[in-house]
Amino acid sequence: MIELLAKIFIKDYKNYSDSRVRSKYGELCGIFGIFLNIILFTLKFVFGLIASSVSMIGDAFNNLSDVASSLVQLIGFKFSVKKPDKRHPFGHGRYEYIAGLTISFLILYLGIELIKSSVKSFSNPTPVKNNIVSIIVLCLSILIKFYIYFYNHKIAKKINSVTLEATAKDSLSDMISTFVVIISFVCSFFTTLPIDSLAGIIVGLFILKTGYGSARDTIDPLIGIAPSRQFVEEVEKEVLRHAPIVGVHDLIVHDYGAERKMICMDVEVPGNMNVFELHHAIDSAEKDVSQKFNCSTVIHMDPVDVNDLQLNDFKDLLYKEVPKINPNLKVHDVRMAFCKNAPTLIFEVERPFQLEIDDEELIKKLKEIVAKKNPAIECSITIDLPFV
Repeated sequence: MIELLAKIFIKDYKNYSDSRVRSKYGELCGIFGIFLNIILFTLKFVFGLIASSVSMIGDAFNNLSDVASSLVQLIGFKFSVKKPDKRHPFGHGRYEYIAGLTISFLILYLGIELIKSSVKSFSNPTPVKNNIVSIIVLCLSILIKFYIYFYNHKIAKKINSVTLEATAKDSLSDMISTFVVIISFVCSFFTTLPIDSLAGIIVGLFILKTGYGSARDTIDPLIGIAPSRQFVEEVEKEVLRHAPIVGVHDLIVHDYGAERKMICMDVEVPGNMNVFELHHAIDSAEKDVSQKFNCSTVIHMDPVDVNDLQLNDFKDLLYKEVPKINPNLKVHDVRMAFCKNAPTLIFEVERPFQLEIDDEELIKKLKEIVAKKNPAIECSITIDLPFV
């Protein structure tokens, strides 16, 4: 159904990377979700009242919160496609993340309220009226929620949207919580225990779990999260395709929302080449990376001596011995210089966050590696934290 509606209402509907197309998909999924959740709320609320079921009424209001979430989703996608302006030069793409975070808070609030009402009902339980129609409505709800999950998850992957993925996860949780309500209805046929109140608490816990997961997934890009290893490797592969670049390090990705990424990196180039030729190669790499990954790219050039045999020996030594300290340590930007008439080996080491030893101890170990080969060589070492 969504694909059919996309063909009708979205121009160039297969161009998923286009910001306007992404926005239209977000709006379409939001409107369709509002329509389906209003139907579910109405059915569950009416039959929940008929059956005197606190868990079914709570599940109905869960669907009503999904309506509010879809409205927030619509607003988020609408604002996220606004063009960059003087005050926001990187655009408004993070509005989508803010919308997803707002949805998460709505989900958490609903979960807390449902648990509170279910706990209160324990002290004064109302017998659930056995109603086969209510069970049919709940089963229908699971099927509809599965469809909402399916199309939101599918579109989220296509347009790379954390907001739609949060909505999809919420629908998956709704399916589980509705199934719990069905079980409570079946159990009510055989016992007078407050199973319905217990089911309401379980449903509330599922809602809280979904809200927490959604909040985490939307807070991460707002704070700043490392890019995937696959993305970094693809960028590095594209950069190294441009001769005479021989190395890439300190790659940083700034994410300002869909189609609002900025990539910065250092690249190593032979220091004995003409600077104008190197500049042309760097420019070419910047343009190709920007076009391929739909982002802004800034590349800093680090000249290295590729013909110095002594330097190459030290590089081989460092590349071999440093991983023995920790396999996740990475050496880059190795060069030789004369400081105060003494030969100095200059290099940078990227340390993992989980490394147990501190920087001072790490530098000591690195200097020992160099000293074993040549005690006369001084060292100038910079310790970096990883950006990926």
